[in-house]
Amino acid sequence: MHKTRLAAALTRALAAAALLSTLSPALALDSPSGSMTADPAAAEAKELDRIVVMPEIVYRNRTDDIAPVLSYDLEYFQRFEPSTVGDMLKRVPGVGFVGSDIMEYDGAQLRGLGGGYTQVLINGKKVPGAGDDRSFFVDRIPAEMVDHIEIKRSASANRSGDAMAGAINIVLRDAYEFTGGYIRVGVNRWYDGEVNPTFGAVTSFDAFGGRMLAGINVQDRYRRKEKRSDRFTDNTMTEKVSWEDQTEVKDGRDYSANLSYTADVGDSGRFSIDGFYVKTDRDVTEVSFEEELDDDETINARVPGLNPYDQKNYGIAAEYRFDMAGGTTKLELDHARFDDNEATTEGEHVYVSGPENWDETWSIDGAEWEETAYEADAIEAKDAETGLKLAHMRPVGAAELEFGVDHRSKKRESLVTSYEWEADEEGQTPAWPADYELDGSVASVIEEKRLDPYIMLSSKGEVFSWEAGLRYETTKSEVEYIEDEESEGRVDKEYDELLPSASLRWDVTDADRINLSLARTVKRPNFNELIPAVLDGEFGDNDYIGNPELEPETANGLDLGFEHRLGRKGVVGLNFFYRDVKDLIELVNTGEPSEEMQDTWEEMIEDGDAVDLADAMAQEPAESWLYTSANVGDGKVWGFEFDLSTPLSAFGLDDTGVFVNYSWVKSEVEDFMGTRRFNDQAKSVYNIGFIQDLPNLAASFGVTYRKQGDAYSRILGEEAIVRYGEELDVFVEKRFGDSFSARLSANNLLDASKDEFFDKFDTLEDQLDRDYDEYELETEEAGPSYQLVMRWAF
Repeated sequence: MHKTRLAAALTRALAAAALLSTLSPALALDSPSGSMTADPAAAEAKELDRIVVMPEIVYRNRTDDIAPVLSYDLEYFQRFEPSTVGDMLKRVPGVGFVGSDIMEYDGAQLRGLGGGYTQVLINGKKVPGAGDDRSFFVDRIPAEMVDHIEIKRSASANRSGDAMAGAINIVLRDAYEFTGGYIRVGVNRWYDGEVNPTFGAVTSFDAFGGRMLAGINVQDRYRRKEKRSDRFTDNTMTEKVSWEDQTEVKDGRDYSANLSYTADVGDSGRFSIDGFYVKTDRDVTEVSFEEELDDDETINARVPGLNPYDQKNYGIAAEYRFDMAGGTTKLELDHARFDDNEATTEGEHVYVSGPENWDETWSIDGAEWEETAYEADAIEAKDAETGLKLAHMRPVGAAELEFGVDHRSKKRESLVTSYEWEADEEGQTPAWPADYELDGSVASVIEEKRLDPYIMLSSKGEVFSWEAGLRYETTKSEVEYIEDEESEGRVDKEYDELLPSASLRWDVTDADRINLSLARTVKRPNFNELIPAVLDGEFGDNDYIGNPELEPETANGLDLGFEHRLGRKGVVGLNFFYRDVKDLIELVNTGEPSEEMQDTWEEMIEDGDAVDLADAMAQEPAESWLYTSANVGDGKVWGFEFDLSTPLSAFGLDDTGVFVNYSWVKSEVEDFMGTRRFNDQAKSVYNIGFIQDLPNLAASFGVTYRKQGDAYSRILGEEAIVRYGEELDVFVEKRFGDSFSARLSANNLLDASKDEFFDKFDTLEDQLDRDYDEYELETEEAGPSYQLVMRWAF
């Protein structure tokens, strides 16, 4: 079946290419002389019309950085028409998206580690995001705003050290680097017939004594997926106890804009300012039909849900660089914010009938209405981050000395207000928010202040280049938790870390290069791990409370890579990495019983079944507990990454480009049950594809295939395996003259699914004994999509 689907999808791609070849040769565009080199230092300022009409295939850049960096221009991805940075990163070596819905790419993971281990930067600056693990959803940034993407595999002293897995630097278009302008207009069609427009425009021009670039992008974002869940008494799947069919639709619009201004000041100064704004306005609607067999009753429930949300990401940064005291001084100031406003409602309409109605068809014929109940949460969250950096670079003999200090302040405020409603009779539904009753509120405020001085020495030679540095990161944090408008206290915490780093680049020949990097990095605790709030039943029957006394995790890391230039444009690379993680944060039992157990004992005493608390505890020993997070020990991560992007010039096929990357990762962690991988770490991820240019027809076509390996996670009360299907994307393109192009692309032609397997337990004892509460299989699909985009340069 799988091979049949793959063959059919490839047939469609080749048929589209054949159709393209019939277009009139009279419209052909001759390839210009010269070519884009793999070294950015050899390239001149980009003309935006070249982004509209790309007569040559673009390959990975070979950078001049000493620390290992992979760099990919927008043109590397653009022929497959990515909508967002997430769509771009899925083609980059070592980037996984475990946890994302099918056909969505939001929480990027380097080396298979969770989003909190991967640092995401915009123009080299930290940005706040929605994740409790400090992660940033990369699908918030549209692809059209991007100049290039850098994968920084190891740390340097002049960058924040919270990049244990590595860093992804999203570099937006810069006024100094671009000339011209263009308009992009497109339309998407989804498998269910929904059609959505997209529009973008970019221009650059002289202004106010310098250069300015401005871009806007508006795109409707839509995704419909179908989900099926089947639940059994245990993993033998001999007895099904419930099932669920769910349809979810995400429908909204993203607005974004970016602005860049650069001007020379005096003889040696340069001032630049850049900003971005992204607004996500989206409704997530879902409806589930559930059926459960409970003893001698069949329970049918219709569960509607709605989650409208309004999220904003925006930031502004200014830099002034000038010569001073025999060197260059740089002053940077940046501020970024993330605002989140949501109102989530979920209802349950329950009908009960006899066991004879238990089947695979949802029906309330012959059933009696039992209840209709709704719950709602209003969420307000604000996360702001401000940075100030002062640095000075100067020559010291044959080397360069850089020293400076980073100051960063972060404030994260969150308020969740809960509501509930229950119907008096069948057919009633509540109006939001008038009919709901307040059910409580939880607020938290987390503030962090950092002062990070650093010093770094570097030297670039014809054969050997090196850098070595020290960074000292100091952190002061304050955590306040408020429940139902009453403060539960405030906890202050201070810690500091010394982070050395060193990198060596050895240009063995003009074509061969070896990189070696050693660096110590840090991962600060997740926000939810710091809040001392008791969450009832967070892990099965067990409760959870955060721990504001947590220390950060640290890691000593090694990267060893080899890179070989293939001809003038191609590059092949192989990189090995290792991370030795200290002070790993994991769940631990506080030894205190859960609130459910405490309520059980109190009821026994009130009912006269027990004389006192000791008697109740003796009769009903505790089976569920209060857990927290703690620094428990060590972990390690290792693996390798391979990438290849090259024309097939060796075979006389200069107009054929191939792209291959493969990453394999492994890790070990000790938790409450023994040894496992880091949670949600995909075992591997690989991409393979090609682009075929047809110069005489001014056309091209291409195909990419992607597969992500299984990921496993184990937390208290639940174990899960996540498996994603194969993805196949294709495009065909036609260029008209030197200012217009049309491109048709198709995504997910194999209709990939996301399959999850859950082992669920009530207590740790049950988990150890494999005494199941439930075993669940869940799968979701979203179908293929098609996009037609036209660009016009001016």
